[in-house]
Amino acid sequence: MARLNDWRWSSRPAALVRDMREFAREGARIVDSGLPWDPVASVLRQSVSRSLVWAAAAVTLSAACAMVSPALAQTTVNDVHVAPREVDKAKDVVAEAAKKELVTDGLNTHVRPLKVDVDLVLVPVTITDPLNRLVTGLDKQNFQLFEGNSAQEIRSFSSEDAPVSLGVIFDSSGSMSSKMDRAKDAVVEFFKTANPQDEFFMITFSDEPEEVSDFTSSVNEIQDKLVYAVPRKRTALLDAIYMGVSKMRQAKFPKKALLIISDGGDNHSRYTENEIKALVKEADVMVYAIGIYDRYFASQEERLGPALLSEITELTGGRAFTIDNPNDLADVATKIGIELRNQYVLGYRPAKIVRDGKWRKIKVKLLPPKGLPPLRVYARMGYYAPVE
Repeated sequence: MARLNDWRWSSRPAALVRDMREFAREGARIVDSGLPWDPVASVLRQSVSRSLVWAAAAVTLSAACAMVSPALAQTTVNDVHVAPREVDKAKDVVAEAAKKELVTDGLNTHVRPLKVDVDLVLVPVTITDPLNRLVTGLDKQNFQLFEGNSAQEIRSFSSEDAPVSLGVIFDSSGSMSSKMDRAKDAVVEFFKTANPQDEFFMITFSDEPEEVSDFTSSVNEIQDKLVYAVPRKRTALLDAIYMGVSKMRQAKFPKKALLIISDGGDNHSRYTENEIKALVKEADVMVYAIGIYDRYFASQEERLGPALLSEITELTGGRAFTIDNPNDLADVATKIGIELRNQYVLGYRPAKIVRDGKWRKIKVKLLPPKGLPPLRVYARMGYYAPVE
């Protein structure tokens, strides 16, 4: 850094000061040559005095500038320190947070996939007889649990009616015209099985899905919104399922389920069948469906509809009900509502906890009491282990 003490002063500023002093003395002699008290001379004297003060100040300032400028010129770049603006730092933090928020999964979605905490895996199980009737009253010793090929100890067992977070996905596409009124009645009957603690939301879909009711514990609110559902346009079933699974991130109860009421296949979704299947495998949400099908399918999509709903629901431990008579809608909806509240819930801790994000296959086997007919087990097929 430059040393100011080594600077040699120029003689030019000093010469200017001497010239100004001489000018001041000369001015004083001119003014004092008047009368002992001359008003004009007095004013002139004050004017000259003020002029001399301003002139001296100007000379002093010039000298100071001449002294400082060379010193600044010899200062190195490394000696200059500029503090960064805090506003810029804040902008950088916000931008970085925005980048992290935009990270998406492989399905090009706007939410992160749901994962199951492997410290305790809960498996809802439904048991039915050959007549498709619910079987209740079984005990813990009537079940076996496997993760892969390894038997797991059942640490918790419950068959109590727990509160449910439930979403209704209602088809309002044009093909529902002749079935719309009965489908609405089915929703009303389904809600008659609800508990006061349950919460619900509803999504309708035609060309695209629309959330018509947020989570609420008021059955009347859902029914009032359903009145405005009008059949129109095409069918975006897969997009509606995606929206329903995403909405379940806001659910307050561990037990979550979706009920789909539709008349068949998809013909207007952005998401594909494989993408939705991968999504429901990751989501801790049971999916039930009521498929209302005509005896004669009008399109390829409708012919594939029953298989599509069956595959999606079975992945989650739910199931699909197929009916060809809309008059049966209300009875089937009531049956699903009762089934949701009469499930067995098995809990286990994996014998080997490996946080690798891979799919863990689950198998539930039944050891029924003697004398019962062959029974069928409905349970989710597995879960994705977390990576952290």
